[in-house]
Amino acid sequence: MAAVGLQTHIWANNTRSILLLAAFPVLMIFIIYGVQLVMMGFGFLPGTGRGLGDDMALAASWLGATIPLAFIVAGIWFTISWFGSQAMIDLMTGARKVERKSEPELYNLLENLAISRGLRTPTLRVIDNDSLNAFATGLHEGQYSVTVTRGLVDTLTRDEMEAVLAHELTHVINKDVRTMVIASIFAGIISVVAELVFRGLIYSRGGGRRDNKNALPLILIGLAFAAVGFALAIVIRMMLSRTREYVADAGAVELTKNPDAMISALRKVEGRSSLKGPDELQQLFLDNQPDGVGLEGLFASHPPIQKRIDALVKFGGGQDPGVWSGPQAGSGAATYATSTPVAG
Repeated sequence: MAAVGLQTHIWANNTRSILLLAAFPVLMIFIIYGVQLVMMGFGFLPGTGRGLGDDMALAASWLGATIPLAFIVAGIWFTISWFGSQAMIDLMTGARKVERKSEPELYNLLENLAISRGLRTPTLRVIDNDSLNAFATGLHEGQYSVTVTRGLVDTLTRDEMEAVLAHELTHVINKDVRTMVIASIFAGIISVVAELVFRGLIYSRGGGRRDNKNALPLILIGLAFAAVGFALAIVIRMMLSRTREYVADAGAVELTKNPDAMISALRKVEGRSSLKGPDELQQLFLDNQPDGVGLEGLFASHPPIQKRIDALVKFGGGQDPGVWSGPQAGSGAATYATSTPVAG
């Protein structure tokens, strides 16, 4: 059932977090079993020398040993990621922690918003990059962080910056951040497993015992099992619905009482949000539009900015100033092109 309000959205995210934890063992079993069949087909693992069913049963019997080992490795990765996720994100993005004395206005905006919701102020971080983007990270109270780019700080007005910070703080309030970070950790584990297996097959090419008469069926069936595991991983990512961005935009309006500021901030961000980072991290960004269209757009982690603005105009009572033709950093005198009137 879809979330219909901020509180139900929080409940939905808590449910998604539980489902992520429950689905992860299923993904691992499918992928590990598929990998074993592929390696048996290539001759890197011994077969029975009998029928296809016997080989598949043999591979299944190995799960009793390989699955615990895989979960030990996954547990180590999860522990490292749980306690070191922010350090890894900082390393990947170049984000640095800032204090009130170095960014007083920015810090005060975030602190005032947090106080208005009775929250501990998240750590503030800045990326020295000209792109216009922001994101929130963290798994629990005391670990939450809000990161903004230098381009965003230099380009947005005070009201627009407050709206963006309120958007990111809403992600914290709604537990979107925790859900996305957990999903990123799991996706990272799956990616590491796939990378290790792929590299192992490439570098060991020619070293296997290629005498299994069931080689081709084993490889095809193994790839099918692995594909199901990866498909389930994609389904989990799709569970992290793009509606979270609409809800965060609405939360920003609720916090600031200024829909026009959120709309004009999105207009400035539009087309200028490109920021390097792994796919899992980019899902946390204020905006993350794919370079292409079609299927790539179908699996995009964020709705188009125009649709977000349309929603703010329709449900938040804001006014769309049109496409921004800046930049005119921090001046508040940005130029906007006339836009098509929003229907409804």
